[in-house]
Amino acid sequence: MSILVTSAKWLWESLLDNNKDETTTTTTGELSAMFYCKPCELHVRRLEGFRKHLWSLKHAVQEVRNSCTQLDLVTRKWAKNYAAKPEHATAKIAVWWDMDDCPIPEGYDARQVRPSIEAAFEKLGYSGPVSITAYGDHKRTPTRLLRGLSSTGVALAQTIRQVIYKRMNAYLMEWRDDNPPPATIMLISDHMDDGISRSLVYEQQLKKYNIFLAYSYRPYKMSALVTSAEWLWESLLEVSETTTPVLDKCSERSESTGMFSCKVCFDGYKSFDDFRKHLSSDDHASF
Repeated sequence: MSILVTSAKWLWESLLDNNKDETTTTTTGELSAMFYCKPCELHVRRLEGFRKHLWSLKHAVQEVRNSCTQLDLVTRKWAKNYAAKPEHATAKIAVWWDMDDCPIPEGYDARQVRPSIEAAFEKLGYSGPVSITAYGDHKRTPTRLLRGLSSTGVALAQTIRQVIYKRMNAYLMEWRDDNPPPATIMLISDHMDDGISRSLVYEQQLKKYNIFLAYSYRPYKMSALVTSAEWLWESLLEVSETTTPVLDKCSERSESTGMFSCKVCFDGYKSFDDFRKHLSSDDHASF
């Protein structure tokens, strides 16, 4: 199944079958601007001229210049961040964060994660309310990091590697039902294309959601999603080895519901201590 929403599809040969016994000609024999050389950015009006150009020295030089090395230069620059459009500038932003792929860097103050992300949004002109949900196996996440995140309004969602994208996708779709566009969805993950990009492509094509991405390393291929902004994870956090920023109060823009939830047992908790207690319980282990 294609990730594109299509109005019609054909097998190539069956599409041609309708006219296989017919020949068509034009009064001039050729259509204008029918022949185009992409490396040279050249339009040629007649077939003879087009064939002559393809064998020319000028064309050969341009083909070398537009080889894979130049394509590599393009891919290194593809993560361009665009200024917010008016309809998205003050709209909601929901962040879905895979902490297994993109953990908090060693020595970084967890309380600074939200302000760093929001500062990156503000640079592009986004000022709407931000909700952040951190997915991962939080039994393995140090308590100090979880406390730091939750103190700034970051929701904690317990899951395991085997089902993390199923859970993220399911709850993202629930969020979508309650938050029609204009709205922005951000994914922080190295394996987003393997998990939930297909459903998001449909959402983006049909309903025009705005999409942000962040990842710990630049992917080897461009995403199927049309993004308005992309970041490398550590550059998004603006990690410093010499300073440890401290946040005195929770961000005024924070928006978070279901602060502590176990997506394995499908339970929710109102306090951090109850959440941690659940993760070490026999009931949770039995799932």
